[in-house]
Amino acid sequence: MGGAKTGAELCSAGQVRTPAPTRAVVIIGVISDTHGLLRPEALAALRGSDYIVHAGDIGDPLILKTLTEIAPVTAIRGNVDREAWAKKIPSTNVLEVGGISIYVLHNLNELDLKPEEAGFDVVVFGHSHVAKQEAKSRVLYFNPGSAGPRRFRLPLTIGRLQINDGRVSGEIVEICGDGRQSSFARPAGRDVAPTRAEMAAFYAGAGGAGAAGGAGA
Repeated sequence: MGGAKTGAELCSAGQVRTPAPTRAVVIIGVISDTHGLLRPEALAALRGSDYIVHAGDIGDPLILKTLTEIAPVTAIRGNVDREAWAKKIPSTNVLEVGGISIYVLHNLNELDLKPEEAGFDVVVFGHSHVAKQEAKSRVLYFNPGSAGPRRFRLPLTIGRLQINDGRVSGEIVEICGDGRQSSFARPAGRDVAPTRAEMAAFYAGAGGAGAAGGAGA
C-alpha cells in the first residue's frame, strides 16, 4: 500500500506529505459539507485529532481557520465554494501520513483516476451528505457525511480515520445524536448556516473556542 503515483495521475492534486506523530496510532478527523456552519459539537468531536481533512463545501474560510487551531488541515473546495477565497483551495488534495496515502475530492463521480493503480489507500469524499465507508480493490472509500445544516433528515456526522502500523480503519461519529440543536441560534424551522457575524459572536462568547475573521488555509 502507499505505492508510487505518476505525475499524470496527480496533475490535479495538491500533494501534502507530512510526518506522522511519534505515537503509534494516528487519528485523522474528517469533516465535510459544513456549508458555512461549524457546530460546536463537530469541533468537540474533532478535538484530539492529529490531522483534519475537510472534503469540501466549506462555505466560509473562517471554518478552516478554526479547524487549524485543532490540527493541521488538508482541505479541498466543493461545488458551493465559488467565492474569491475558495480559488486558493485545490479541487483535489493528497495527505500522506503514517505510510498511508489519502486522496481527497468532493464529488466521487468526478474521480478521474484509479486509486488502487495510483497507490492510494483511502479516497475521502463528500457531496452526498450521506456517511459511508466501503472497501473496494484494497482502497477505503470514506464519506464522513455532513456536519453542517441538516438536509433530508439525514444524521449529522463527522468521520475518523485511524492509522496504526501502516493500516487504516474508519469510523463514522454522529453528532447532535440526542436531538439537540446547534448552539447557534436560528429562527424556528430554519436550519441554514449562520452569518459570519453570528459565528464570530458565538466564538467570542465561547472564550476563544474558535477564531473570528481571517482567511482559511
